[in-house]
Amino acid sequence: MPLWITVVLLGIIEVITEFLPVSSTGHLLIAEHWLPQQTILFNVVIQCGAVLAVLPLFPERLRQFFFCWREPATRDYLLKIFVACAITGGPGYVLEKKNFKLDDHLMPIAIALFVGGVLFIIVEKWLRNRPLKNEVTWPIVVAVGIGQLVAAIFPGTSRSGATILLALILGLNRVAATEFAFLVGIPTMLAAGGLKILKALRHYGGAPAENWGMVALGFFVAAVVSIIAVKWLLRYVQTHTFIAFGWYRIALAIFIAILLLYERRHPGQNLQRAAPTVWVRLLARPISGST
Repeated sequence: MPLWITVVLLGIIEVITEFLPVSSTGHLLIAEHWLPQQTILFNVVIQCGAVLAVLPLFPERLRQFFFCWREPATRDYLLKIFVACAITGGPGYVLEKKNFKLDDHLMPIAIALFVGGVLFIIVEKWLRNRPLKNEVTWPIVVAVGIGQLVAAIFPGTSRSGATILLALILGLNRVAATEFAFLVGIPTMLAAGGLKILKALRHYGGAPAENWGMVALGFFVAAVVSIIAVKWLLRYVQTHTFIAFGWYRIALAIFIAILLLYERRHPGQNLQRAAPTVWVRLLARPISGST
């Protein structure tokens, strides 16, 4: 597969799954079993490109932050964003200093996807016909900060998924929960990305030269796709629940479990070869059963 196609695919996967509550880290780790693995610097740069591109999608909030920052309501909202980021950033910085590495095994990812999917369905059914509020309270701020930290430690959890889910449980409506989760995630991901870029560049002495053309392509793809994905999600949550995302997470978790089971029974085959074979057998089974 040409490198540019790999870059485009990874950029699309990273962005769509970064902002939708389905786990970008989990999807990227899954994709790397079939696509050539890219450098940490590449993954961080395209993530930052996605984050920067969505800023203009919150024009009213940006106007408040830049031109109405003296107003008590604006300063209160900014303070809440800062505190949520600090709750995540402090422990996150310690983990980064200790060279914490994400578990890249697929089974924990499948479990996190499944648990998150079930929780979304349960919470949405529990919230049915309940009044939800627009105000981001301090308990929600703390929960969002902790949710981001949990997602950073356990791949498959989803940063946006964990934060939105916790905000919903504490009574925030879907639109306000999604907006606050995104606004907290922007500085958090940019700060984490900046640290990783500096760390990667600092240790690049003996590493192969980075293909900056492909990095730029990934950055561009991530920026364009992120605008489309976030605009769609912000419209979607105005009239829909998150139940569909819950079922998607469950379906993906089951598929990963099937792949792992197939690999265990056929140890000579890796996941790259197993995936199409599993699909063919699953699709062929009802046909053979009816003849």
